[in-house]
Amino acid sequence: MKKGIHPAYERVAFRDSTTGAVFVTRSTLRPSETIDIDGDAVPVVNVEVSSDSHPFWTGKARVHDSEGRVAQFNRRYGRGRTA
Repeated sequence: MKKGIHPAYERVAFRDSTTGAVFVTRSTLRPSETIDIDGDAVPVVNVEVSSDSHPFWTGKARVHDSEGRVAQFNRRYGRGRTA
């Protein structure tokens, strides 16, 4: 790899705004806010949704009425009619 053209790939924490859960990983993001983890100041990125609060991962996902939506589309735009 060429020297001096790649961004710094360092330890960064991602904090879920909804639940307050913190996930530490590596990233090229360099936010100005930091958080203390294990005695080390780590830059933190606040995110609105993570696997800790997303309905799919928490088991609280809603099932959409897809058959009703298809029928509504067909009624509205005339699909399914024979000419």
